This record gives sequence, C-alpha cells and structure tokens, in this order.
Amino acid sequence: MSFGENLKNVRKQRGVTQEELAEILGVSRQAISKWESDSGYPETEKLLVISKTLNISIDYLLNDVTVMKEKEKTEEKSVVYAPTGKIAITTYDNKNVVFCKSVKTSPILWPGKDEPKYILNGVDKVTFWGEHTIILGWYAILEDVEKEISEITKAIQNGEGAYKLKYNADVEDRTFGSPKLKKR
Repeated sequence: MSFGENLKNVRKQRGVTQEELAEILGVSRQAISKWESDSGYPETEKLLVISKTLNISIDYLLNDVTVMKEKEKTEEKSVVYAPTGKIAITTYDNKNVVFCKSVKTSPILWPGKDEPKYILNGVDKVTFWGEHTIILGWYAILEDVEKEISEITKAIQNGEGAYKLKYNADVEDRTFGSPKLKKR
C-alpha cells in the first residue's frame, strides 16, 4: 500500500476524521484528501505530527505495508518493529522502562567464559545520527533470546502496550566489559 492508503487506513482505525486531522496539523481538509489520494505529501514536520497524533511509526506510514510484511516473513527474526508506535519494555535489572519503536538482538563478539552470549537492545528513537539503543537484556543462549523476541512479537500483535522480559539471564553488572552470568 502507498503512503496515502496507509494514512487513510490508520486515520480511520483511530476514528479521526479528515477535518480533525487537518485542524491538528493546521492545514485544509483538502490537503488531507490530497495526501490520501497520493496526489501530494506532507512536509516533514507535519509527518512527525501525524505519526504522534495517530500513534504510528513513520516507517509504517511511508512504506508499502504488504511489502514490509512479506519482507518480515523472509528476513531473520532478529528485529521486531512496533507498527502502532511503541511498546514499553522493562529492562533486565527492573530499573527502567523503555518505550521501544523496535527491538534487536545480536551476538556478543568474543564473550568470556561466564559472560552472556547475546544482547537484546531496544530502539527508543531514531535521529539524524542513527538509532538510539538501550540494553534491555542479556542472554546466555540463543534459544532464550529467540523465545523473548517471539513473546514480544505476540505482545505487539495483541496490541499490548507493555512487556516484561521473561527469558533474560541473571547477571552481575560490572563497571567495564560485559556483565557476568550469576551462578545458580
């Protein structure tokens, strides 16, 4: 689907009329109609307001959703996106809640004997300089991080606004380097 189709579908799902959206953006209803018919596009600052108002990611608005879904099926499941905006995830130490646009997992290069092998990062914003990530959790084995990603995906699909990690390893924080796995 195109930007216009995505905008129209999300606007209707959220129960917002063209007139209401136009008023929020300070444009005419005809401008909204023009965007929804793919006869034009909003300015960048208006696109940001649309994203916040409709609680939808800019990626979702701008990309062909059917192509994105097909791509997700064929890609490795190491990245999960929250298409309706953000999901709140409690960090491994229960000290922070991160409002994530997406989550990503990656292996830790050359982990020590008693160190986690994988990390789960939350992307809370994307700036000119790239993605801003925060460590959500540490994992001893690939199976655990894969189960976590699967559970986060289910939470997003079920429209849940929050998620608490279930499969992360217990770790002892260290000042330098990766944390150590706690012995059970």
